[in-house]
Amino acid sequence: MILIDGVPFSIHSSSTSQGLEILLSLLENPILVSTSTSFKENLERKFSVSEEFSPERSKLVYLFQKEYATVDPAFVHFVGTDEATTCVGVVIRNPKNGMTSVSHMDSPNVVEMGLSQMLTLLVDDSLETEFDVHLIGGFEEVSPQHANGGIVSESDAGLDGYSLPLCSKIVHTLWSREEKFHIRTTCVLGHNTKRDSDGNTYPIFNGFVVETATGRVIPSCFDRSSRSPDEIVRRIRVSASYEDTSWKGKLLETYDTVTDSFKIAPCCWTRRQYHIALSLQHYSDSKILSICSTSPTAEGPDFVDDLRRQWKYMIEHPHWTETFPKKQPRNFSRSADGKWKRC
Repeated sequence: MILIDGVPFSIHSSSTSQGLEILLSLLENPILVSTSTSFKENLERKFSVSEEFSPERSKLVYLFQKEYATVDPAFVHFVGTDEATTCVGVVIRNPKNGMTSVSHMDSPNVVEMGLSQMLTLLVDDSLETEFDVHLIGGFEEVSPQHANGGIVSESDAGLDGYSLPLCSKIVHTLWSREEKFHIRTTCVLGHNTKRDSDGNTYPIFNGFVVETATGRVIPSCFDRSSRSPDEIVRRIRVSASYEDTSWKGKLLETYDTVTDSFKIAPCCWTRRQYHIALSLQHYSDSKILSICSTSPTAEGPDFVDDLRRQWKYMIEHPHWTETFPKKQPRNFSRSADGKWKRC
């Protein structure tokens, strides 16, 4: 069930209510248009572990594509993600206790199971609780690319691009579930699109953080030092997970809520992916963008370099069991200064 301003949301349709109808109605809702406008008026916050931080700001949980985490405000002050172009960040927060779950969704295929994963630790008489929900990311694509390699999440975007089907699936799933979801922000698609002088479109924001104590959502970006722990392995898991049947339809597990630690569950990469890495490393930057991105013109400046670092790691560690010995997770605990250390 979806609520807006405390009122159950409904649409008038002669057919069964589908995701696109729900989505378009939400995007046109005056209350949500106003909140999206207010969200875009915020200055983007920059996170960097290399700078001097207060202890509070150091207590951050960062998420990569296809990951999710549920955090307790007693342990974590900020939870966020960035690097989203056609992906969508989903925030679900229990206002009764501040427990907050964030995901970086990249495909309609992970939405149903992913939302169930996110809600697992948020439940507090869930049919009575009105969860606060924020949707941020995706944009209006022009001539969407049908990518066929790299870390691409969907095999065929169709004529609707990548962002629209994903947003439609998210809102339809929220609308169909029994829990009460109070939609607070819908900064997606047209509300998150800017154009250059040639008419090319780009996302206004690629990321955000949630201030767990208040539930405030802030546009944000992160440098490489703050995308931790285990950046390269977690990036590789994104692409590897699409050929690992154990992760089919699921978001990737990363963070242990109870212990405030990262437990990066194992994921295997195949010989085929190893040979793809060998091949792609020799391509030009422009060719890599065209093959490996759902939105080549909208990617950040580090996109290609990040891919090359992943391929280098896979070439140097062709057997995934070297990274996950005995199929055990990679564990990281938080040190006194808020940084992560390998256990």
